[in-house]
Amino acid sequence: MAEPGPSALPPARSPLARAERFVWLTARVLERRLFAYHFRDGAAGPVETALDAYRNEDGGYGHALEPDLRGPGSQPLHTAHALRVLDALGRCGGPRVERVCRYLTAVSTPDGALPAVHPSQRGYPAAPFVPIVDDPPGDLLATGPVVGVLHRNEVWHAWLFRATDFCWQRIESLRTTHPYEAEAAVAFLDSAPDRSRAQAAADRLGRLVRAQRLAALEPDRLDRYPVSPGYAPGEHHFPHDYARTPRSLARAWFTDGEMARSLDFLAAAQQEDGGWPVRWRRWAPAPALEARPLVTLDALRTLMAYGRPVD
Repeated sequence: MAEPGPSALPPARSPLARAERFVWLTARVLERRLFAYHFRDGAAGPVETALDAYRNEDGGYGHALEPDLRGPGSQPLHTAHALRVLDALGRCGGPRVERVCRYLTAVSTPDGALPAVHPSQRGYPAAPFVPIVDDPPGDLLATGPVVGVLHRNEVWHAWLFRATDFCWQRIESLRTTHPYEAEAAVAFLDSAPDRSRAQAAADRLGRLVRAQRLAALEPDRLDRYPVSPGYAPGEHHFPHDYARTPRSLARAWFTDGEMARSLDFLAAAQQEDGGWPVRWRRWAPAPALEARPLVTLDALRTLMAYGRPVD
């Protein structure tokens, strides 16, 4: 059955219906297919087909799958994005993921870590806050989410052992952090095989996040919470950004009241056009336009994970 166009949609009254109209008006094919899969009983196959348009011969993903990196070449951040999509579909395995692991091995540092941006990005447009250097260091921001997804799907590869060791070392040595790094650490810890070690590391990380005031616990008093250096004005992070589901280890960092206020704030952030806003720095029209459907899908999935009504 053909998917409905905007004119066939019901009046946009509920948050979900308003978001659906926004997706149809603004999103790439991949996000339209993902919306249908998550919220309208759509099939997984069309999502995989749309994702294949971003896949390269080296096993990685490119072509601005992650909107802030433009250009055709494979990048770790694009590939991490692709793995999250496959994970959401329950199809993160098989020959496709074996090829992904070969790509990740090829671009990793000697200690198994992934750079946030591979030098092959040079010459193509990229967000000004993304540094491109010739010999980039390994980064928890890129490595943690990838390793977490692979462990959650019981993927085993020789590279994964070194990458896992890197994540443990980096997380357990943190003395200070910033929101995106803390989120990447949670993405690893939520699926790390050693659950007792993950629990201990998450407890320590949560204390660090609270001590540095990296989670805005009073959304109506944001002036009390600093924005991390290099972040855009107003680029605050909230409890729901760390604990995207009630099952996350980060959920224990926040009281029921703090989480409720965070989810209230998230629900209220839906804009008049049906989409949720991008809070990081906007540097060009296309990346900002392409990012909003991604943020909108994440917001809906988070609200639904916590049992908040959207339909």
